Amino acid sequence: MEGTIFDIKHFAIHDGPGIRQTVFLKGCPLNCWWCHNPESHDINPEKFIRVNKLDGKEFEKELTVGYNISVDELFKNISGDKIFFEESDGGVTFSGGEPLMQTEFLFEIIKKCKQNGIHTCVDTTGFASEKSIKKIAEVADLFLFDIKLIDNELHQKYTGVPIDEILRNLKWLDENNKNVILRFPVIPEITNTKKNLSEIKSFIKSLKNINQIDLLPYHNISNGKYERFKKFNKMKGVKPSSDDDMLQLKSEFESIGFKVGIGG
Repeated sequence: MEGTIFDIKHFAIHDGPGIRQTVFLKGCPLNCWWCHNPESHDINPEKFIRVNKLDGKEFEKELTVGYNISVDELFKNISGDKIFFEESDGGVTFSGGEPLMQTEFLFEIIKKCKQNGIHTCVDTTGFASEKSIKKIAEVADLFLFDIKLIDNELHQKYTGVPIDEILRNLKWLDENNKNVILRFPVIPEITNTKKNLSEIKSFIKSLKNINQIDLLPYHNISNGKYERFKKFNKMKGVKPSSDDDMLQLKSEFESIGFKVGIGG
């Protein structure tokens, strides 16, 4: 069985516990205004032209983003970092894109990791069928689950998809006592508003077993990607979240009983 990925990051420290390898699966049904991986949207490998300048001359080179890889090939790559996982209580994180777009491939690679004692984590938007969530929950050790906006109209405006399915899947994970860390992207004037913060806090307080959230500050380091891949950047000119803003938010979420991290 094969899946499609577009990057592998070794020695990651912000994608779950310990030292991790993060595998980025290609394809995402969302189109978030602030997406840091715009090259992940299309599930298929994409070609683009990269222009390099040297001594006043321009040189074009065709590159491909994304490639197919088998479960066995990917596991061989993952297992090469096993010594670091063991020393740090780390493991492998499957991110994207949206990894649940490739549920069967994801299930098989997680199952192989589990059989070999490697901790697995799925970084997800939560936008997937209930069947997919339940299948992956059988084998994954941890979910990093995004919660962005509660208002359905705003969620559709800024992500391109409705919120209902996401909240339903989150409730299912909570009710079935699965290991979940919430992730809240702090986007100025979009998610970081009084109305949305109030709705987010009200919703997560209703959860029975989930009590940890990571606040992800907006940053503009992906601006270059939008230029490189010729994607329209809706967040151009927006300033990153300040440290003071993040500390204030941390205090707010701690006040409702949550363990809070900044940056994941």
